[in-house]
Amino acid sequence: MKSVIVGTAGHIDHGKSALVQALTGTDPDRLKEEKARGITIDLGFAHHVLGDLDVAFVDVPGHERFVKNMLAGVGGIDLVVLVVAADESVMPQTREHFDICRLLHVPAGLVALTKSDLADADMLEIARLEVQELVAGSFLEGAPVVPVSSRTGAGLEAFRAALAAAAAGVRGRASDTKPRLPIDRVFSMKGFGTVVTGTLVSGRIGADDELIVAPGNRRVKVRGVQVHREKRSEAVAGQRAAVNLGGIDVAEIARGQSLIRERTFEETRVVDAVVEVLPTAKALQHGARVRFHQGTTEILGRVAVIGPAEPSARAGSATSAERRPAVGAGSRAFVRLRLERPAILARGDRYILRAYSPAITIAGGHILDPKPPRAGVRSAGAIDRCRRLDFAPEDETARAAADLRAASLMVEEAGRAGLPVPALVTRIGLEARSVDSAADALVASGAAVRAGDTLVSASVFEALKASIVALLAEHHRRQPLSEGVPREEARERLFAHGSAVVFERALAELAATAGVSVRERLALATHHVELSPEEERARDAVVGALQAAGLTPPDTATLAAQAGASVAVVDRVLKLLQRQKVVAKVDTLWFHDETLKALKAEVAALKAAGGAAARIDVSTFKERFGVTRKFAIPLLEYLDRERITRRVGDARVLL
Repeated sequence: MKSVIVGTAGHIDHGKSALVQALTGTDPDRLKEEKARGITIDLGFAHHVLGDLDVAFVDVPGHERFVKNMLAGVGGIDLVVLVVAADESVMPQTREHFDICRLLHVPAGLVALTKSDLADADMLEIARLEVQELVAGSFLEGAPVVPVSSRTGAGLEAFRAALAAAAAGVRGRASDTKPRLPIDRVFSMKGFGTVVTGTLVSGRIGADDELIVAPGNRRVKVRGVQVHREKRSEAVAGQRAAVNLGGIDVAEIARGQSLIRERTFEETRVVDAVVEVLPTAKALQHGARVRFHQGTTEILGRVAVIGPAEPSARAGSATSAERRPAVGAGSRAFVRLRLERPAILARGDRYILRAYSPAITIAGGHILDPKPPRAGVRSAGAIDRCRRLDFAPEDETARAAADLRAASLMVEEAGRAGLPVPALVTRIGLEARSVDSAADALVASGAAVRAGDTLVSASVFEALKASIVALLAEHHRRQPLSEGVPREEARERLFAHGSAVVFERALAELAATAGVSVRERLALATHHVELSPEEERARDAVVGALQAAGLTPPDTATLAAQAGASVAVVDRVLKLLQRQKVVAKVDTLWFHDETLKALKAEVAALKAAGGAAARIDVSTFKERFGVTRKFAIPLLEYLDRERITRRVGDARVLL
C-alpha cells in the first residue's frame, strides 16, 4: 500500500485539526493545553486508509507564535492541504504557511474551504477567488478548492475524493536508500524506554538496526518499530514511524536530531546554499542573523552573501551607504550559512530562513555543499564555484550530471590530499551502491585518478609524476654515485601533505612505463652508477685496506691518505660500498663485510663449545681478538644488535 504524508497549513482557528478529526476520527490535538485553549500548539498526527492509499496526517499549529513547530512538521510532507475558513478567507498565517510550502517545493496539494456551513454562497465565492489569487503561478494553481464543513459533514466525501486523486499522483519516496528520520517527538514509554517519532524521509529502519543519533554521533540500537501504532518489522520511506531505541536516555535526544546510518550524512555548521527571498520580504543583508529551519531542526545562524545566482543579475543593492551586499526581495542568490550549532545536512536539502526578530518567514532554498572548504565568499571565484554546484533538486533527470560536476569540483579543490571516495555519499548525496560507478565516470572523463579509496585530480597526479622524475634527475646529477633517493624521503619532499596512496599509485605508473626503478630507493631506469678513474682507484684501495685491517680498521682520514684521495672522495666511495653491502658501518668505524661475518661465525662457535653457560666480557673479547677497547665496545654492541650476544650486567650471554 502506497504511503503518503499529508500536512495541513493555514491560519489559526481555520479548522485544520477539526478537518483531520472529521476525516480520520482521531483528534490530533494531544496536549491538555491544546484542548483547554482550543488551539493547536505542537504537531499532531492521525492516520487514515483512503482506498489503496495509507495516508498519515501531520497537523500543524496555525498561530504565528508556533510557526517553528509548523516548520518541524511540514518539512517531510508529500502533499499539503491549505485550509482556509470560508467565513474569514485568506489571513496573514495563510499567506506565511503558503509561502513556506512554496519555498520548500512541496510537490502537490489542494485547498479546503472549511466552515462552509458558516458562509453563504457569496462568501464562499469571495473566499474561492481570494484563494485562487493567492496561489496563482504556484504549485497549487489549478488545484481543487473544496468547500467542506467538519461540523455537519457537508463536502467531506468530495474532499476525500479530491484528496485521493491528489495523493495518487504523488511520487513515492525511495526506500532502497540510506535511512534518515528527522526526530519530531521524544518520550519514554513504560516497559519500552526511549521512543522517538518522525517521518522517515528516505530508506528503511528495522528492528535490530544499529544507527546514529546525530548531531552527536550517539550509537543506538533499534529495539522495535511501530507504524500507526502497529508493530512492524520495519518502517519504510514515506511512513510515520515510532522507533524504540536502546542505549540512550530520553534526556539525551531532542527534536531536531536525526536517526541515520553511520557515515552517510555530514555533521556541519557551515554550508553553501541557494537562497530565494520572498517578494514581500525585505532585502536579506550580508551578516544578517537568521533562524534556519530544515526538517525538524531550528538553529540560529548568520548569512554571508556570495553573489547572484544568474550571471546577469545583481545580488542586491549594496549602496555606498550600506557597504554590504544584500539579496533583494524576490531575488535568487548564493549564500554561505554559518550555524551556531551543528546540523545534519545533505546536498539538495530544502530549508527555510526566518528573520531573527520579528520571527517572520523571509526566504528559503536548498543546500549546495554541506561541507564547503574554508575560503573567502566575497569573490568571483566563490560565485563561479556555486554556479558549478547549482542544480534543481526536483529535476531528477539532470541531478546525476550535476552531481558529477560537483564531485569533479570537489576533487579539484581537495588538491594533493585527494577526496575520499566515501565523501561522494556524505557531501554529494550519492548512494553507497553508486559510488564506484560515479568514481569510474570521473576517471573516464579525465577529471580524476583513483588510488584506493581516494580520488585526486588528473592535473595534480600528472604534476606529481613529473616532479618525481625531475627530483630523481637532479639527484643523479648531483650525486652520480648514489643509487637513488630513499622512497620515504621522496614522498616527504614532494608530497608531504598529500595522500600516501596517491604517491604510491604514481610510483606504480612510473614503474610500469619503465621510467623509474621503484625499490627502497627510487631511481631513473636509465641511471647507472659510474665511477671516475680517481673514484675507482679509491674504491680498490679502500676495499684492500679494510680487508687487511680486519677488526682494527683505520678511520676515514687514514683511509684517504692510504688511497691517495680526498676525504670527500673516500666518503662517497664508502657510502657506495655500503649500499652494495661490501662494507658496513659500526658506530663510527668502517669494516669489511666479510670481516664481520667471520666475527659472527667465530663467536657462534664459542657458543657451541661453551654450551648454555657460554659468556664473554670485554676483557675476554679484547684478549681473544687482539683489539683495544676502542674496537671491542662497538663490536660487542654490534653483536648484541645482530642477536649473537645479549648483555647481562658486565658480560654477554652467547645466544
